[in-house]
Amino acid sequence: MYDAEMIGDAYEVSPKTPYGEVSGPITVGTFMGRRTAFLARHGRGHALPPHMINYRANIDALRQLGVRRVFAPSAVGSLREEVAPGDFALPSQFIDLTRTRAGSFSDAGRVIHMSMADPFCPELRKCAADAVSAGAKRLHDNATYVCIEGPRFSTRAESAIYRSYGAHVIGMTLVPECQLAREARMCYASISMVTDYDAGSPWRPPRGRGPPRAGPRACPRRAARRRSGRLSCQRRSR
Repeated sequence: MYDAEMIGDAYEVSPKTPYGEVSGPITVGTFMGRRTAFLARHGRGHALPPHMINYRANIDALRQLGVRRVFAPSAVGSLREEVAPGDFALPSQFIDLTRTRAGSFSDAGRVIHMSMADPFCPELRKCAADAVSAGAKRLHDNATYVCIEGPRFSTRAESAIYRSYGAHVIGMTLVPECQLAREARMCYASISMVTDYDAGSPWRPPRGRGPPRAGPRACPRRAARRRSGRLSCQRRSR
């Protein structure tokens, strides 16, 4: 999602944060009678690769606006045959394999210890599940999401290891976004659209063959799928 045309009475704000620049302007308005804030984490035109997103600035900017609940859509690859392209996955756990990202608001003089045993808000997860079901889409609930650094995709050896973990999907943006939201006392849930099978899987040719693509899984068919789920996958606040 890179635009917010579904938001009414919209205007843009650009909060300043002590953590640097936000990915882009935040659209504020109303959606289905609720005050809503929309932020494209990759920036307009998908200008920011996942390892260069300023997750701390993004979450802090939403916090400044009073956001209390975050729906976070993403595109992911599948690590299981039954989790097919076009399906949705609703993570309940994650495995963090990122390396270079600032993953906490802890700094000198302030240390934040918190449990991530259950990373996602059950209330928001139920809302997301209900929305997917209402749209007659297939949903894989209680999925485990492997988060890698990116922007490259997996090697065959890496993909085999991830499948051995028992995980369901693989992506590049969930961490540290979800843990920062918890530190900021926001309810957070992720809803993931499966675009393809991960590299080296026995079920489909690996992604990443051929010339580099301009965006994550940049394909008109997949873009249409993402648009079809747009109303159920938004950052929003009450």
